[in-house]
Amino acid sequence: MSAAASKSRELLIHSSDGTTQALPLNRPRYTIGRSSGNELCYPDDAGLSRQHFALEAQGEQWLVRDLGSKNGTFVNGVRITEPLVLGRNDRITAGHLMLEFADRVETPAPDKTVVFVDSATKAPSSTTVRTSLEGSQEIGAGGHMRALIDIGRELSGHMPLSELFEKIMKLSLEAVGAARGVLMTLENGELQVRAAKGAGFQISSKVRDEVIQSKASFLVRDAQLDEAFADRQSIVQQQIRSIMAVPLQTDSRVIGLIYLDSPHFVHEFTKDDLNLLTVMANVAAIRIEHARLAEVEQAEKLLAKELQQAAEIQRRLLPEKAPVLPGVDIAGYNASCRTVGGDYYDFLPYPDGRVGLLVADVAGKGMPAALMVSSLQARVQVLFEEHTNLAARVTRLNRIIHTSCPNNRFITLFLGVLDPATGEMTYCNAGHNPPLLLRANGSVENLETTGLILGILPRSEIAQSTCKLQPGDLAVLFSDGVTEASRADVDEEFGEERLAETLRQCSAQPAAAMIDTVIQKLTEFTSGAPPADDITLIVVKYQGS
Repeated sequence: MSAAASKSRELLIHSSDGTTQALPLNRPRYTIGRSSGNELCYPDDAGLSRQHFALEAQGEQWLVRDLGSKNGTFVNGVRITEPLVLGRNDRITAGHLMLEFADRVETPAPDKTVVFVDSATKAPSSTTVRTSLEGSQEIGAGGHMRALIDIGRELSGHMPLSELFEKIMKLSLEAVGAARGVLMTLENGELQVRAAKGAGFQISSKVRDEVIQSKASFLVRDAQLDEAFADRQSIVQQQIRSIMAVPLQTDSRVIGLIYLDSPHFVHEFTKDDLNLLTVMANVAAIRIEHARLAEVEQAEKLLAKELQQAAEIQRRLLPEKAPVLPGVDIAGYNASCRTVGGDYYDFLPYPDGRVGLLVADVAGKGMPAALMVSSLQARVQVLFEEHTNLAARVTRLNRIIHTSCPNNRFITLFLGVLDPATGEMTYCNAGHNPPLLLRANGSVENLETTGLILGILPRSEIAQSTCKLQPGDLAVLFSDGVTEASRADVDEEFGEERLAETLRQCSAQPAAAMIDTVIQKLTEFTSGAPPADDITLIVVKYQGS
């Protein structure tokens, strides 16, 4: 492909975290998958195979080729089996990724220039005093010492930050006899007003920068005489004479500033006032930081409590116990890698003796995934009150999920309906890990996908298939947290083969004991490392009627 042709196309990659990346297609070939050997690597996308599909240049055209992936590669909702030429705006879906083949659009670089404007252009005169926390340690006795004692006493108790800011402002005004003032804190690099008395404050940006960046304290004894301030209309109109600005400084960090001013007929600030306010601001800053830490700690405790409650609610969404059926031994297991998780399993008993077996995996982890699990469970209970027309019901579930799901949040799902009397199981597999069917004769079969992952395309059709269990057969449903468990020191996964071999070795045990054995083997394989993903298992031992 020519250089001009390669630069005219790009790939818009919509990933599961909601971001979109524009990738210029300027190489002859790209491979996409979970392995680090791919040009485009997505190790956390459970729906992708290690090498899932490839994009290949052919003249001025681009081909998409599936590389034998487990869950398939889809172009505009249709699974491809042969290399396919891409057209403009074609959409490729694989795992939790959606990629759009588009014309490349050149955009100008963003302008990130920030300009600060200050009307004060002249240097401060001799009426300005500059000091720092280190230079303000010697404070006169009398009223100033009492003010420090008062602020220490007043700020020693516990109070919300909003009240604390107001209290500091009040004490600062009283300590130096100021008429007006404002307290501001740095939030994400910007000064935010937290408490104020008065209005129409105009603070020199030079003074602001000196206070914040150099930890300097400023006193302007007579702003009417100082050439740097005398020409400012706000100073003249409000008859402001004395000005002070000091940093809210802990031992090493500035978290904001206090600005005070006063008209000539109220009070003219002195060097002792500046020293006092500087030390008071230091005490106040430390108290503010302690209050912030206390609020953060309280918020974390509240969040932890809410997460525990959410985990308890989620546990109650799962079956308390497996159904007891003639000729069938069933057990299920779920463990979240965080307090709450995105895996879900369920048993759906029907009046005619059949039972539904369901395993689902929501993209992502933590609270967002847990909320989607809760929503999924409610819809499953309604849509699958009956087991007839299974494919149509799963297709309808996909449409509902697509309507309500956030962008790039998807769900893999396997749902099988087993008839204990005959061993026949009708199932739909929407992009989930193919369950293992371990035959009594030692062979292994996979219940492959019959449709796209739920939530990707609104009109995606989910097909259904059937299999038949014979006496002695095992059906094992699992999430990718089982087969993709790995050790930190070795690039190796637990894998389907190791799972199948573990199940063969303990096949004489009851279903619940078999799950215990698998979990033990997983723990040994990962050397006891915390799981990186949620783990879900259903084991079905079919003994026949």
